[in-house]
Amino acid sequence: MNGRAWTMNDLDAIAAMEKECFSDPWNRRMLADSFLSEHFHGVLLEEEGAIVAYGGVSVVMEDAEIQLIAVSEMYRRCGRGQKILGDLLAIARAHGARRIFLEVRVSNAAAQILYLKSGFRGLYCRTRYYPDGEDAVVMMKEFG
Repeated sequence: MNGRAWTMNDLDAIAAMEKECFSDPWNRRMLADSFLSEHFHGVLLEEEGAIVAYGGVSVVMEDAEIQLIAVSEMYRRCGRGQKILGDLLAIARAHGARRIFLEVRVSNAAAQILYLKSGFRGLYCRTRYYPDGEDAVVMMKEFG
C-alpha cells in the first residue's frame, strides 16, 4: 500500500470522494486553492486505478495542520487512514514542523481514536465550528 502525491488531474476524483464522505465537502475550487499553495502537500492511495484514501497537510515553519483526510467507505477500518496519517506526519516532520494540529467532529469517534493512537491529544473544543452547527475538537501532536 504505497501512497503518492496528488496531481492536478486527481482533483475531480478527490472532489467526488469529498461529496461521498462528508456533509460539508471541500469543492474542487477549495481543493485546487490548497493544492496550489506552496505550503500544501497531498497524498493519496489508489487501488485498481481508483482513489480510495487521501489527505493533505499544510506546513508553515514549525507548525503543520492536517487539512483533510478521507477514506472511501468500503475501505475503512483496514489501515488506509493510518497509512495516510503516517504519510502526512512524515511530510510535516520532513518540512521542519515541530507540532501538528487538526480539527475533528465531536461525533467522529473513529477518527478521534485513530488520532489518539497516533499521539495526538485534545486541546479544546471549537463550538459550532462546522456549517451544520456541530462542534470540533482541536487536537495536537508534538514531534520529539
